[in-house]
Amino acid sequence: MRYVRLFGAYLRASLAAQAAYRINFFFQLVESLLNLGMSLAGLAIIFSFTSTLGGWRSDEVLGLVGIYFVVGGMIGLIIQPGLEDLIEAVRTGTLDFLLTKPEDAQVLVTMQRVEFWKLIDILLGVGILVTALLRLGERVGGGQALAFIAMLVCGGLIVYSFWLILATLSFWFVRVENILVVFQSLYEAGRWPVSLYPGWLRYGLTFIVPVAFATTVPAEALTGRLDWPTVLLAVGLAAVLLVGSRLFWRAGLRHYSGASA
Repeated sequence: MRYVRLFGAYLRASLAAQAAYRINFFFQLVESLLNLGMSLAGLAIIFSFTSTLGGWRSDEVLGLVGIYFVVGGMIGLIIQPGLEDLIEAVRTGTLDFLLTKPEDAQVLVTMQRVEFWKLIDILLGVGILVTALLRLGERVGGGQALAFIAMLVCGGLIVYSFWLILATLSFWFVRVENILVVFQSLYEAGRWPVSLYPGWLRYGLTFIVPVAFATTVPAEALTGRLDWPTVLLAVGLAAVLLVGSRLFWRAGLRHYSGASA
């Protein structure tokens, strides 16, 4: 409960700061609608020539697009802002202010800034996902829904852990912003089923930059394509990356010299 109250305080502070620039809401709305429109237009063009795409029907790919927007919105809402601030704080030495607080520094870094405008992407994604589910109809059962939620949680943990590892590299390197930009670019590939890509790229998007676990695997749960080896792999990878990112974070803190160095 202590961390819940603390997160609430950060939420109020972020909302107060961003409410001063309300025009950003309209820019984010336009950007999100354009991005969604381009995605839907691409789907319409592709499925005007074929009924399936790598074995995926149009309704199923539409659900994947919804998941892509939901996960991308979550990244932009809370994961990306705090970890980008971490990189800058390490560079300038202002991370000292967080380290002197009586709470866990990793938790504080994670929740220190919330980009409320990214809720637009999440809401749009949920709308697209609900539309896809209605079109899929009775083909989605309770077991598939539970598997979807479980895989979505695993995918979120995997993405968070991966981002934390990338941001923690700032303890050794001056600037790592470009690495985060590379991840954002590769995440664009997540709006399509990862099985469509060549073998080498499919492997990279699954194990090197784990985009597949954030988008394709939850979509496979909804469409009945998910198998037990994939479930175990997703759970295992989430656990390994969560522990590994924590250990890497602690190693980075030991390497941090602070503003007084």
